[in-house]
Amino acid sequence: MTTVTKDILKKIYPPRPLEVKKYDYGLMIVIGGSEFYSGSPALISLAGFRAGVDMVRIIAPKRAADIIASFSPILAAYPLPGSYLLKSDLATLLSMTEAGKEVSHGNVSVVIGGGLGRTLETLQTILEYLSQVQVPVVIDADAIHAVAKNPEVLKGKQFLLTPNTFELTLLGARDIRPLSQEERIGEVQALAGRLQTTLLVKVKTDIITNGEETLLNETGNSYMSGGGLGDTLAGIAGALLARGASLLDAAAGAAYINGRAGELAAKTYKESLVAADLIDAISGVIN
Repeated sequence: MTTVTKDILKKIYPPRPLEVKKYDYGLMIVIGGSEFYSGSPALISLAGFRAGVDMVRIIAPKRAADIIASFSPILAAYPLPGSYLLKSDLATLLSMTEAGKEVSHGNVSVVIGGGLGRTLETLQTILEYLSQVQVPVVIDADAIHAVAKNPEVLKGKQFLLTPNTFELTLLGARDIRPLSQEERIGEVQALAGRLQTTLLVKVKTDIITNGEETLLNETGNSYMSGGGLGDTLAGIAGALLARGASLLDAAAGAAYINGRAGELAAKTYKESLVAADLIDAISGVIN
């Protein structure tokens, strides 16, 4: 069992060559948001930018996309016509993913789930998208609820799931909160093996495993319980995947960076810590 240390930063952020161009360090596509939830895709995207991805494209229902576009001039948000994700949006999701893959010369990732909601049509659309997509994907939040309805969609794909303890039970694990650390690790390893995927389980000591290799992350603190702090983790992981990190390295790097940024931000904000504070602290971790 290996604990993630700051050495992971050297692995995922090698020295840059003297000459680079746009998309050398990736394009991250964020699929999220709904009529009520607009903040999640923005937080994912801003965290991804701070983690070093070159470009982010957000695909969201119109109201969410319009709000997100007003957050920052660096956020490009494509509006879908409805108030939530519909089956009729599937062709757009797939075509924009392929277009992103082409323009970035394969340096692309997707983060899906934040703020999408859990209507039956939305969950079915997520599953159909995941069954067809052929790029690395971070599956978070509402997309985990979709996958729980058909875990077979994970097999053979480059997917990273970021469940909390409740979402972990939806995927088929026991409630790990009462378990010892050794039992927790065994339960998560076994589930990753059955699902044939990579998991980053968000607990006090994060558990990262593909069922064969397992890493533990100890950064973070108890001030990181607020809304949006899982979104930042997903955004960092998506950025690292787009930059070419492996699933396991992206998960380990994201867990370390997110937790360490939370530690730095908490020194100032403590009980007042919000996701934007953590995003601002990312540069202090990676540079």
